[in-house]
Amino acid sequence: MEIDTMMHLRIHELLSKNMTKAVVHVASSNNTAGVICSSRMLVTTNGIWKGTNPLDYSLPLFILQMTIIVVMTRVLVVLLKPFRQPRVIAEIMAGVILGPSVMGRSKAFGDMVFPTRSFMTLETVAHLGLLYFLFLVGVEMDVAVIRRSGKKALVIAAAGMALPFCIGTATSFVFRHQISTNVHQAAFLLFLGVALSVTAFPVLARILAETKLLNSDIGRIAMSAAIINDMCAWILLALAIAIAEVEGSAFSSLYVLLSGVAFVLVCFFVVRPIMWWLMRRTPEGQSISDGHICLILAGVMFAGVVTDAIGIHSVFGAFVYGLVIPNGAVGITLVERLEDFVMMLLLPLFFAISGLRTNVAEMKDILTVCLLVLVFVLASIGKIVGTILIASVYNTPLNEGLALGFLMNTRGLIEMIVLNIGRDKQVLDDQSFATMVLVSVLMTTLVTPVVTTLHRGSRRLVGYKRRNLQLSNPDSELRMLACVNTPRNVPSIISLLGIANPTKRSPIFVYALHLVELTGRASNMLILHSAANSTRTSNKSNTSSSPHIFSAFESYEQHAGGVSVQPLTTVSPYSTMHEDVCVLAEDKHVSLIVIPFHKQQTVDGGMEPINTSLKAVNESILNNAPCSVAVFVDRGLSASTVRLATSRRVMLLFFGGPDDREALAFSLRMIDNPSISLTVVRILPLEEHQSGTSSSSVVHNYPMANANSVEGQQLIQDEECLHQFRLRTVGRDYVHYIEKFVRNSEEAISTIRDLDSRHELFIVGRSYKNPSTDLTAGLKDWTDCPELGPIGDILVSSDFSMVVSVLVIQQYMPEGPQPALMTTARHGMESPMNNNQPVQQYVNNANVRMSDSTSSPTAPFNVGWN
Repeated sequence: MEIDTMMHLRIHELLSKNMTKAVVHVASSNNTAGVICSSRMLVTTNGIWKGTNPLDYSLPLFILQMTIIVVMTRVLVVLLKPFRQPRVIAEIMAGVILGPSVMGRSKAFGDMVFPTRSFMTLETVAHLGLLYFLFLVGVEMDVAVIRRSGKKALVIAAAGMALPFCIGTATSFVFRHQISTNVHQAAFLLFLGVALSVTAFPVLARILAETKLLNSDIGRIAMSAAIINDMCAWILLALAIAIAEVEGSAFSSLYVLLSGVAFVLVCFFVVRPIMWWLMRRTPEGQSISDGHICLILAGVMFAGVVTDAIGIHSVFGAFVYGLVIPNGAVGITLVERLEDFVMMLLLPLFFAISGLRTNVAEMKDILTVCLLVLVFVLASIGKIVGTILIASVYNTPLNEGLALGFLMNTRGLIEMIVLNIGRDKQVLDDQSFATMVLVSVLMTTLVTPVVTTLHRGSRRLVGYKRRNLQLSNPDSELRMLACVNTPRNVPSIISLLGIANPTKRSPIFVYALHLVELTGRASNMLILHSAANSTRTSNKSNTSSSPHIFSAFESYEQHAGGVSVQPLTTVSPYSTMHEDVCVLAEDKHVSLIVIPFHKQQTVDGGMEPINTSLKAVNESILNNAPCSVAVFVDRGLSASTVRLATSRRVMLLFFGGPDDREALAFSLRMIDNPSISLTVVRILPLEEHQSGTSSSSVVHNYPMANANSVEGQQLIQDEECLHQFRLRTVGRDYVHYIEKFVRNSEEAISTIRDLDSRHELFIVGRSYKNPSTDLTAGLKDWTDCPELGPIGDILVSSDFSMVVSVLVIQQYMPEGPQPALMTTARHGMESPMNNNQPVQQYVNNANVRMSDSTSSPTAPFNVGWN
């Protein structure tokens, strides 16, 4: 008793002197002496001014380690971004660089920043972050996706797992004496088979998004197969852990499996009904209470403790617990509160731990390393060959099958978990662990460049002629790509479709594309993939805005005639989002891309930015689109009072040029709808030779003497398009034509301000790159929003008196020589333009217009026809 008291006093004395290591000698009550060596660290320091080193204490050291890991990870993410490498590569490489392979080779750095005594704290926090990350993956994963994946994805997933699993285990069994010494043979083979056959779904989803394959056939198949692969990997991992438990009775592995099955059943049949009851008690539009959130988060740790006590890794319990959380308000709140902190701060610690455990110096046996690499390569080849064979059965081209095989070889989180658990269970030694980590990283780095090369080589851009509305027949089908950023854009697009007057004779096929920013949340791909694969949205699929958007378009398609809608979702960084839109527009052969304005209307009628990044996206689409583009500014057109009105008033401002002709071509689609009152206002330049002259002395300030010039050709096309429009609208009382003559841009703006303010929609051409007259050229320097053009920018500015919706259209101008123009004579005969008679043709068209204008008593300032 006296000895114990003295030793306690000695320990207290040592700790009070900030000693981190102590040797404690104790004697048991039966006089049997023993020595226990313990390494202890105090949590917080008293400060450097008292002569203490902060790195001798656990909390300052942990904070420094986390800071270094996060900073190193972000630096590598930036460096690898041009190579389109997934973030998991940067996180693993950060650990390898900080570990004993590179920087840890310096004994001073290793002992000061990453001493061995600190690994327990670092790994504990890392596994806690992993626990909650797998919980979030389970929350966001829709198990019903497997039922909707289809036979093709199921077969590809089965072949992609079975063949590499068999090849890996078979070759490992042949070389078992060289590569698996002093470990449990069956457990080693099973762990290695799981690590070789798994496909990392989050990493795969990010690669597909960055390579613009998310909406392609190969992308959808790869996503579905990876989800199935992930589910099977967890089952095999539980089995491998059970077999690895070699200690205890002969039935211990069986007990582990039975207990694991019982845990899953309890979660689905006891915990899940409780979660549904909790979600039904939460009022619609409100989030779950803080008390319930605390209970659910505590349940994550309890589930981890239960599965760890059973003999299965704690992350399995967290994942299954997340699966039983129903998609809805509960899941949304959990994701919003946890994901950023877990993904950005805690999860990199786990990958860094994998890198810190990887010591290249341990790879001493060259034969063992080479055999492990051979096993990995054979398994990867088996996955590729199996995928190609199954894909060929479904008539998939060889290069696409090869790209799909490489995609299925994506490694990431699941494999790192398998390898770390295998090392913890002493199934994998340090040499095997280091080799598998490095070859997995190498394989994943190859996926993006190989798939990009194969996809670009196989993609055949089939040209199509109807890239703009002017080249299309107004009575033919209009293929439109409607981009949606938020659910608020959906009523706007639907209102615009109603204005376009879809009918069975002139139908509209709409590709409704939901634009989603690609961030570090790779697990969000699960929900987007679920929504994209299900045209019928259930009440449970509301963890993102995509299902709401798709449901709204589906409802409109059912109630409106002549409209077909195909919903799509693209996930991409804002810097490359325009590439997704342009590639999809070209693949679908659309004639018009509709993009929402980056500002929204405020209560007082002004405009405020929604997301400044969308402005750059819109400008990039306008500069790179393979077809015509329309920017829609909704300022009340989608309001219920306007949508339910019996008539709508639309005004087209025509200055001339290709963009205005495209706007006129769009207006042609609505002339058959008597509920739409269309007014075309043409703004023309005026030159007065003598004050007080009559209208007959007014001449147009056009370059008549140079009709062969670009300006002259543009004017000829303007006259021809207006002539065609007049012929098609004869006898329609709800179509009006007005001409306004102005001297300069100031008078043009004043004329627009004096127009009838009862119109709900103004349609204008962008007229930004190639204006046909000088009336709009001087306004470009004063525009705040170049994507709207000078006239569109004025219409949406706060200085403009009218609060109206605006549709700004830009015509696609093909590169190279322009096709020969076709004109329609007065009697309806079509003949190609004669290059020797451009002036005479223009004069004839002008005379036709002027002869019609004399029929109105207010000509030439107000010309209309019925």
